[in-house]
Amino acid sequence: MAAKKYVCKVCGYVHEGSSAPDACPLCKAGSDQFKAEDAAAGNEAPKKKGLNTNSDFYAIIYAAIVVVIVAFLLAGVSSALKPMQDENIRLDKMKQILASLHIKDVKDAKAEYAKVVKKDAVINANGNEVKAEGGFDVPNDAVTADNLPIYVCEVDGEEKYVIPMTGQGLWGGIWGYMAVNSDGNTIYGVYFSHASETPGLGAEIAGEKFTKLFDGKSVFLGDNVIKTVKGRLSNEAVEVNSISGATITCNGVNAMLDKCLNNYKNYLAGKQPKTNVESAPCTAACENAEAKTTEE
Repeated sequence: MAAKKYVCKVCGYVHEGSSAPDACPLCKAGSDQFKAEDAAAGNEAPKKKGLNTNSDFYAIIYAAIVVVIVAFLLAGVSSALKPMQDENIRLDKMKQILASLHIKDVKDAKAEYAKVVKKDAVINANGNEVKAEGGFDVPNDAVTADNLPIYVCEVDGEEKYVIPMTGQGLWGGIWGYMAVNSDGNTIYGVYFSHASETPGLGAEIAGEKFTKLFDGKSVFLGDNVIKTVKGRLSNEAVEVNSISGATITCNGVNAMLDKCLNNYKNYLAGKQPKTNVESAPCTAACENAEAKTTEE
């Protein structure tokens, strides 16, 4: 049996052996005055090595490790889902463009978009084409006077031009698309949306009751741009009734229309039918020449 240490409680003498001695050789105390070393130390259990799981330090370390693990897991999930998220964003954008052309609730928006949109070019404010394609991939914050997306579409055999628009409402961003007929000035349809406008008020810009007011209106009339107004319309060609109780949101819509549509004014002007202003003078000149020839 392994030797143990026995300590005399009277004088502190330490005895090693299988049992306590009959008497302490120093103070002559009996064996009953000896106790094993761990008992002499106050019956304290030996301390465990490592972290104390009841300490604040252990709780902090444990929480930090859990946070790091969860962060890595979330980053992995986000990375794995990003392609799907990006595709959903693209699909939603296609649906919005189609909505401005009165094409809604289609089963396969991607296929319908490919069928209707013939070209997604990039133009500049002078109306010149910068790129023959790639307009769809131009983010809103990259749209400038030299980098304007334009969607050339075909609906029922007629060409339409869809213009993207972005602005600021009462509580957040607003955006939309306007489809213009092949004459370069008549509005075929519009789509509006918002980030956080007030339900029942500013949020109504996304409702069909409001968007249908734009159908058949003119984009431009001289220096005037299509806009919303309160009360009676003074120029019905380029005015629609604003939403009651949503003045600030409608002002945001007007600012968006003015800013964005003016960038496309030269492009749309190039699509408008040309009038032959020289036809009358030419005819008169031809008649004079013909009469002179006859007289000779």
